[in-house]
Amino acid sequence: MSDEVRDELKYTETHEWVHVKGNTAVVGITDHAQSELTDIVFAELPDVGKDILKGDELCVVESVKSVSEIYAPISGKVIKVNGDLEDTPEIINEKPYDDGWLVEIEIKNKDEINSLLNAEKYKGLL
Repeated sequence: MSDEVRDELKYTETHEWVHVKGNTAVVGITDHAQSELTDIVFAELPDVGKDILKGDELCVVESVKSVSEIYAPISGKVIKVNGDLEDTPEIINEKPYDDGWLVEIEIKNKDEINSLLNAEKYKGLL
């Protein structure tokens, strides 16, 4: 089974994905990350309005086999969280790039986007 990597997204070495839309970025975990975690049973998301720095713990995802910290790929302010994950965290396993997104961040420093991996570099990491 190969891991899906989408060309339009940016990636981190810790397996988060970022979809930049203007001044905001939607963040989630990659297909590879969700398959490594196995069945996700809980997602502890940050509060809307929280300021985060790149590399800080953004949220926690719990699976049947482990608890994993998800790190902020960029600095900014959390402006939206995926409330659907409260009742159905398994969406992260089913659709990690679509309905399984975690948070939306207002980007503080656009230059940080340049330090993220493109799809080709991320595939090389896998």
